[in-house]
Amino acid sequence: MRRSTPKPIRNKLDLSDRVQMRLVRKRLRLSDAELVAIAERIGNSISAISKEVAKHRASAIPEPAALPPAAVIALAATAEPATEIDAAAPTS
Repeated sequence: MRRSTPKPIRNKLDLSDRVQMRLVRKRLRLSDAELVAIAERIGNSISAISKEVAKHRASAIPEPAALPPAAVIALAATAEPATEIDAAAPTS
């Protein structure tokens, strides 16, 4: 009697399946070690893992943009505003 191969559960991550691990790692942009650590801590639910990754990325504080010195800001504030061409004036 032929037995069918078991169908994988779509929302669970199988850590022994290399193809599934590679696909999830590429989608979430993680390394092997990061994915395994999150899966051990959170569980094997793909949605829970992706939520954890999103929460971790959202909590990371980006570097603030370099602000120009105060003298440059003061100079820009005192400069004349650019002149605009009057759109109502005839051009021909």
